[in-house]
Amino acid sequence: MAKRLQYRRLLVLVLLLGAAFAGLGYRLVDLQVLRHAELAVKAQQNTQREFVREPRRGDILDAKGNLLATSVFVKTVCADPAAMSNHQATVARALAPVLQMNEAELYQRFLPRMRTNEQGKLVPFKSNVVKRKVPPEVWERVQNVMNKLAFGVEEKKLSPKQQRFFSDLRKAAIFTERRDDQLRVYPNHSLASHVLGYVGVVDRQSGESRVTETAGVDGIERTMDTKLAGVRGWLVTETDSRKREVVALRDQDVQPRDGLNVVLTIDSVIQHAVEAALEDAMQKHSPISISGIVTRPRTGEILAMATLPDYDPNQLNSSTADARRNRAITDIVEPGSTFKVVVVSGALNDGVVRMTDTFDCENGHFAFAGRVLHDHDSYPVLSVERIITKSSNIGAAKIGIRLGEARLYNYMRDYGFGAKTGIPLPGEVGGIVHPTKAWTKVSIAQIPMGHGVAVTRLQMLMAVCAIANEGWLMRPMLVNRLEDRDGRIVARYEPQRIRQVINAATAERMVAALKTVVTPEGTAPKAALPQYTVAGKTGTAQKVGAGGYSSDRFISSFVGFFPADRPELCISIVMDEPKHGHYGGQIAAPVFRQIAERVASYLSVPPDLNEDLPAETIAASARSIGLAEERRTIKAVSAKPLN
Repeated sequence: MAKRLQYRRLLVLVLLLGAAFAGLGYRLVDLQVLRHAELAVKAQQNTQREFVREPRRGDILDAKGNLLATSVFVKTVCADPAAMSNHQATVARALAPVLQMNEAELYQRFLPRMRTNEQGKLVPFKSNVVKRKVPPEVWERVQNVMNKLAFGVEEKKLSPKQQRFFSDLRKAAIFTERRDDQLRVYPNHSLASHVLGYVGVVDRQSGESRVTETAGVDGIERTMDTKLAGVRGWLVTETDSRKREVVALRDQDVQPRDGLNVVLTIDSVIQHAVEAALEDAMQKHSPISISGIVTRPRTGEILAMATLPDYDPNQLNSSTADARRNRAITDIVEPGSTFKVVVVSGALNDGVVRMTDTFDCENGHFAFAGRVLHDHDSYPVLSVERIITKSSNIGAAKIGIRLGEARLYNYMRDYGFGAKTGIPLPGEVGGIVHPTKAWTKVSIAQIPMGHGVAVTRLQMLMAVCAIANEGWLMRPMLVNRLEDRDGRIVARYEPQRIRQVINAATAERMVAALKTVVTPEGTAPKAALPQYTVAGKTGTAQKVGAGGYSSDRFISSFVGFFPADRPELCISIVMDEPKHGHYGGQIAAPVFRQIAERVASYLSVPPDLNEDLPAETIAASARSIGLAEERRTIKAVSAKPLN
């Protein structure tokens, strides 16, 4: 009986042990086989860390290598409220002057904050962000202050545990995130701000998820973002229980590739001269806005592009969206009389008229298609050249009528109107050029006067540059080359011809006519330069409102180039609703002259008008111009937009 009981007990024990081993076996199979992949990932997450290494964003430089935009690495300063215990006030008082923050605000950022975890429980944040974009030198001062911070107690008399508390407080209470941010800095503040643009935080699609990162938002910062941004690196490594890297277990270590430097055609000295002249004009005439552009006609290089009002990319919060708009490429206006160069050059090129042909300008009143067209003065019969000199609306209208709708439309399109110029800046518009089927009966007479068509300031400038460049329309060039951090050239961009709109002979005749505009008999004698022959055209366009053309709101402009027969520079000045005068020859031409004199002196452009110069100097100047022209001889290349 006793043995039977023992056997039963032994059997129960065996069964229990068997069940235990079976359960253990199942658990092992579950952990090592069934859930192996899941648990391996969790284990790896506990020890493996991946750190992103940000590349340094490339600089933006002017044509002479002067810095226009750069990046500096900055810190994000954080606080551990738990490490401070009840000493937040002392730390805030010490760090407020260093971080340039209000002491009360700083104290609030040192207090514990709560969050809801995945289980729905309230737990404290391990750290609070105190301040972002802190330069390294400021962070060093923060560390020095913390290392010397006194808490009003004799720590030597405290217990070892209490001494360790204060030591840990100094070392761990204030720290920075491992990953540094970058601060974009524009050393010249508002200089060329509409060209440079700015950077900001944007959302982008990365695979199946959205990521937030810093990228170019406007200007060159945006269009050249992929070149400037560089390529991220990363570090995949193992850490111990205290989250210290175990270097021997480092898995991947990929260094970032810094962004490329973008070298512009902009010259900061010329840019400053333009902006200073525009500021003077802004004070005198109080327009809504004023724009100025300086180019090289033979290459399309833009040496300066400015619009007022402007903004400081370093202080975006203090600017408005209106001030950040680059009106030279985003706003369209009726060009007024500057557009007469299109119809006259087209008619000359087609042989429809000659410069000596005359037209009856009807003493300032011309009835056509149920409308009466007006001149700003009473002109009788004028030659084609005098129509340019005097800027006769009626004369231009009659030339347009003789040229015909189809040919006028074709020349408008050939000069680039109605299409984007391809300048590497965001926000450019193509303007408005209606097809001939949408024209009214009076359109053929109004368009030659610069009405019924809308253009950008840059389009009008490039059209005049085409006349200065033997009829060749160039793509505006803003980026010269890309360089790496060591200054090695990675890519160079060349001038691009788009098409020859008029032949060289026609362009020469147009230049001769445009020279008369700056004579005492023309509309812009205030644009004349003492040492250079200037060719150009004025424009004064009534603005269009809800009730038609306004009688007191105007777009005033002057576009000119010099030396006229071998043009080095072409300059455009446009004012929107100026006060104290509105004719382009009165208020825009003097701004042209102010800029032209400064830039010609800076670039040492050889004069072509100075009887006081000795013959040897004149000959040397001519040779200098010839050599400069030879250096800039352009081969016709495929006109592709800059990517």
